[in-house]
Amino acid sequence: MASNRTGGAAGVTDVRAWLGRHDAMNDDDTQSDFSAEVGTRLRAVRRAKSLSLDDVERLSGGRWSASAIGAYERGFRNLSLPRLRELATFYEIPMSVLLGELETLDGQPRIQRIVLDLERLKGIPEANSLWRYLKAIIRERGDYNGRVLSVRRDDVRALCAVFHVDEPGLLAKLVEWQVLVETEPA
Repeated sequence: MASNRTGGAAGVTDVRAWLGRHDAMNDDDTQSDFSAEVGTRLRAVRRAKSLSLDDVERLSGGRWSASAIGAYERGFRNLSLPRLRELATFYEIPMSVLLGELETLDGQPRIQRIVLDLERLKGIPEANSLWRYLKAIIRERGDYNGRVLSVRRDDVRALCAVFHVDEPGLLAKLVEWQVLVETEPA
C-alpha cells in the first residue's frame, strides 16, 4: 500500500496537530473577548432593569452571588450555556440578546446606532425605564452634553429586551414619543 501523506491518516493527524496548536494559541483570547461582550450585555440588561448586583443576589434567592454576577459582567468568569439561559430567564430576555445574535432572520435592516433627544425624553413619564438606562450610559461614557445621546447597537438590543419589542417596535415607540433624532442602519 502506498503512503498517502496529503490525504491519508498521517495527513489528517498532521492537520489535527496543527489545528490543536493553532486553537490553543487563539482560544483564550477569543473566549475572553466573547466573555467580555456577553458581560457587557449582562450589565446593560441589569442596569436597564434598575437592579444592583445585590438586588440580583437577593431576588434570585442567592442563586447568583453579587460577586459572581460582577465577574460575569467584567468577563472575568465564563458562563456555561445552561447558566446563561438561567440568567436570560431571570432577566426575562431572549438568550440571543446576551449572545449578541439576531433574534430573527426576517431580512429587516438592523439598527447600528440611534440618536435620541434627551430634553424631550425627560418629559415623558412612560419612558422612565429608558431614561434610567440612558443615564447609566451617560455616566459610563462621561458624556454630559445634555441635548442628545448616541445609542449603540448593543444598547439598542438591550432596550428591545427591556421593552419586550423587536427593533421596528422600539423605533415605533421612539417615533411616537418624538425623541428619535436619527438612525443608522447596520
